[in-house]
Amino acid sequence: MAVLVSGRTVELMFSGIVEGVGHIRTMIPAVKGYRVIIDAGNLDLYDVTIGDSIAVSGCCLTVVEVARGSLAMDVSKETIDCTAGLVQGAAVNLEKALRLSDRLGGHLVTGHVDGVGTVVEFVPDGESWRLTVEAPSSLARFVARKGSITINGVSLTVNEVEGARFGVNLIPHTLAITNLKDLAPGARVNLEVDLIARYIERLLEGRAASGAS
Repeated sequence: MAVLVSGRTVELMFSGIVEGVGHIRTMIPAVKGYRVIIDAGNLDLYDVTIGDSIAVSGCCLTVVEVARGSLAMDVSKETIDCTAGLVQGAAVNLEKALRLSDRLGGHLVTGHVDGVGTVVEFVPDGESWRLTVEAPSSLARFVARKGSITINGVSLTVNEVEGARFGVNLIPHTLAITNLKDLAPGARVNLEVDLIARYIERLLEGRAASGAS
């Protein structure tokens, strides 16, 4: 999502470090989508105002109303169709947009969901858990070992890749403060690939086109 600041378009950014877990209280049908009411849980709303952007399980949405302990956002049918987890009663990971002065604890995340993956396996691995996800074939080329991936808005490091499947390690802290602990095989998750990988692909496409001409 982009906003206009002093006459210039600025792309909003997140870090993939979840600040709270909320719950979708209700989804009110609108003309071309829904108004989503979210109980903000432990997300601090003291500095949240109308027009701010919040990443909701990795999907950047605009706040249209702030009430005590809750947020309202308008979501288009297109967004519902191309994401996972935006359903009534669902637990959602919440993160406010970064300030220019904030630390980048994860990696640069835009809040634009690239696709929906499917959980293949979620098993204990020592004191942590190993999560294996199958990405859409169109995204597989952007996922690299030791690279970054965002799952439901959570910044994670890829441990291994095999075809369209990749694995990540989830430490107890990550499970405790996000909705990833609720995953099971077959669950659908929002994926955002590494922004740098996207730009590299675009540069290579341009180079290939120049060479072909």
